Amino acid sequence: MTQVIDHGGGVWSIEVPIPDNPLGHTLVHLLDTDRGPVLVDTGWDDPASWDTLAAGLGSLGVGVGDVHGVVITHHHPDHHGLSGQVREASGAWIAMHAADSAVVRRTREAEPGLWLDYLADKLTRAGAPDEHTAPLREARASGRMRTLPGLRAALPDREIVPGELLDLAGRRLRAIWTPGHTPGHVCLHLEEDHPAKRPGNGRLFSGDHLLPEITPHIGLYEDPDDATVTDPLGDYLDSLERIGRLAPAEVLPAHQYAFPDAASRVRELLGHHEERLAGLLALLAEPLTPWQVAERMEWNRPWDQIPYGSRNIAVSEAEAHLRRLVKLGKAEVRMGCGPTVYAATIQQAHRTP
Repeated sequence: MTQVIDHGGGVWSIEVPIPDNPLGHTLVHLLDTDRGPVLVDTGWDDPASWDTLAAGLGSLGVGVGDVHGVVITHHHPDHHGLSGQVREASGAWIAMHAADSAVVRRTREAEPGLWLDYLADKLTRAGAPDEHTAPLREARASGRMRTLPGLRAALPDREIVPGELLDLAGRRLRAIWTPGHTPGHVCLHLEEDHPAKRPGNGRLFSGDHLLPEITPHIGLYEDPDDATVTDPLGDYLDSLERIGRLAPAEVLPAHQYAFPDAASRVRELLGHHEERLAGLLALLAEPLTPWQVAERMEWNRPWDQIPYGSRNIAVSEAEAHLRRLVKLGKAEVRMGCGPTVYAATIQQAHRTP
């Protein structure tokens, strides 16, 4: 049976499955408004996911065709994937932050080969061995290119403006820009008393920014046409601190379960990344490529057991942490004709433990 939870005050969550993924499901939230139901995220584009979403809405006496609008926390396919079908069935508006809307448009407009070239070149610069990049280059050369996920998702037709209230009749939902997991990730602050009168500042739809037990992936922002050296981990840590100061009474994330005490979870995540940065800085006593750093980092399984696609994600996360060390002045980039290499600065290398 479809799992639907009543959070009180006109807010429900529906567990929409993610096929073949350890996360299991996305929590799609329904917010009742005076103009009709509004969804926060939609779930993965899959027939079983669609049927589950429709069944969950039906259990609340709502049809997909009744949906008034959709607010997307970020562009990833387990959040944005079904938005196109929801809009087709209902005519609902779709809102997203401009930075993530740009990702959706760029992905939609680019030929798949561009992304294969970009990923292969990025991994080569990160020090990936030839046997790892070979499948990408072979797929490009043969024309056997895998379809990118999320291509049936809707192009957003409304922009979420940070700091502003969304146009939701009878509700106060304010957008908070929380980049890091994606450049345009937003949390949504429901500025209304908690229905159970819990102490705190309203409730927060946190997307993937703040989860009760999972540390969100923070990797490099992907844009083949932009050579800007971004600092996604720095963006994420700054965003975390803003959420910690907000002190909502309850957090309604997109995965796992609702939880109180956002400030405590924020402190845990800040401490986790501080420890990880310290560990990586110790590794950089010798110059290493991002691939070599990723091989030495602690993951949820040994490196030789990590699947191909997950290794790409791991290398991206490693380089996001390396860029943060560079921004803090603790590491430096050494670029030559080969892969990019990172090393601790001379001051850090000579600092006694």
